[in-house]
Amino acid sequence: MTALGLHLIADIAGAHSLDDCAAIETALRAAAQAAHVTVLDLRLHHFGEGSGVTGVVLLAESHISIHTWPEHALAAIDIFVCGPHANAEAALDEITRHLGGEVVIRHAIPRLTMHIKDGQEATVDVTATVQR
Repeated sequence: MTALGLHLIADIAGAHSLDDCAAIETALRAAAQAAHVTVLDLRLHHFGEGSGVTGVVLLAESHISIHTWPEHALAAIDIFVCGPHANAEAALDEITRHLGGEVVIRHAIPRLTMHIKDGQEATVDVTATVQR
């Protein structure tokens, strides 16, 4: 079996600039570049003075999203990329480099697993990727 995509879900603790839309946009764009993916759109929403930011990067290869709690120095990250050159790990590393802190929770989920038989793609088994 081979995965067509990787879905990373991570929490970063001890991060900074979590109420700064410009800093978060920079981190998300750098993450997309590091992951070798194509940005189609980027949207951010700031929840007000001293509050967090929610952001999503729509990619040709899927998405990267973030939700921040500056009052707790926490950021929740969701990176789903697919394609032979897409690198979700590099995206997470870049976000962490820009916002500081450390990854305290990390789940990697292979997505859309392909079964290969005799060198030929057989079927897509989306249930094979469910991990409990």
